[in-house]
Amino acid sequence: MSATRTVAVRTRLTEPRGTGLLRTLGLLALLIITAGFWIFFSVFATGFTSDFNVFFLLRSAAIAVTIGFAQMVVLSIGDMNLSVGAIGGATGMFAGWLMQVLGVPPALAVLLAIALGTTLGFGNAALVVWTHLNSFIVTLATASLITGGMLILTRARPFSNLPDSFIGIAQTELGGVPVAPLVLIMLAVALALGLVYRSTSLGREMLAIGANRKAARMSGLAVGRIVLVAHGLSGLLAALAGAMSVAANNTASPGIGSDWVLASFVAPAIGGTLLSGGLVSVSGTVLGGLLVATISSGLLLMNVSNFWLSVFLGAVLLLAVGLDRITRTVGGAAS
Repeated sequence: MSATRTVAVRTRLTEPRGTGLLRTLGLLALLIITAGFWIFFSVFATGFTSDFNVFFLLRSAAIAVTIGFAQMVVLSIGDMNLSVGAIGGATGMFAGWLMQVLGVPPALAVLLAIALGTTLGFGNAALVVWTHLNSFIVTLATASLITGGMLILTRARPFSNLPDSFIGIAQTELGGVPVAPLVLIMLAVALALGLVYRSTSLGREMLAIGANRKAARMSGLAVGRIVLVAHGLSGLLAALAGAMSVAANNTASPGIGSDWVLASFVAPAIGGTLLSGGLVSVSGTVLGGLLVATISSGLLLMNVSNFWLSVFLGAVLLLAVGLDRITRTVGGAAS
């Protein structure tokens, strides 16, 4: 029996019975809840369904989902990345600097920023693998290093003179429909990740490591290599989210990413990704990000303090931790 097949068998044995049905029901419930909020805000929040508000809501959702994806890929292997916001902010500033100061074309600037984000993700993975420290500690430390380094190098000065061709991906509509090109970028990333986790050995290996890293290592999987790939992909997606935020804000600001840590966990957690690893839901993360953006937009239009959104996000994360523990306990009992 091959190593991948062996770990796949072990992974199935550690999953709770009926997981597939529960995930389907969970996605359906999440879809119904999101639709319910749309109906509620359509009635009680003036202007909620206007083209203007729908445009900005979907744009915010696209960024929130991409941030969630950056966290989801490391959650899949049982790790976490507290430097998602730091990487997004630093690479966003880097892209702004390249475009404004050096005159680098937007497409090349974004590619270079994504390359930097991927490199920073690889750095996180290298520290996790070589030091055997928990990813929580490593990425908490690197978040401070990355943010501090960015502030020192840029002197906390924003870059606001950005090319119209770059800003246009966040400010223009697609064919008269209130949808920004950023939404299409997010959907393309979602499709790619869905294919990775459903149809490739890499995706199955990442989930196997998240389900039981010790068993994966004993079965011959290159755990270190897969950790490197997962954290590198997380850095790439964080950098992409940073570039999207810069375009949406029309400026590369040092504040980008400062409030991403909690948000990065909430979208995948709402969508059914286990915080302890081994199970992800790409479509659930998309719906989770849309739900958060919907509530944020609706509360804003109803003149309700955004502090209530923070309360909601914190409560959801606590609930997700509890459900994660229950799922693992039931799964252990069923195996």
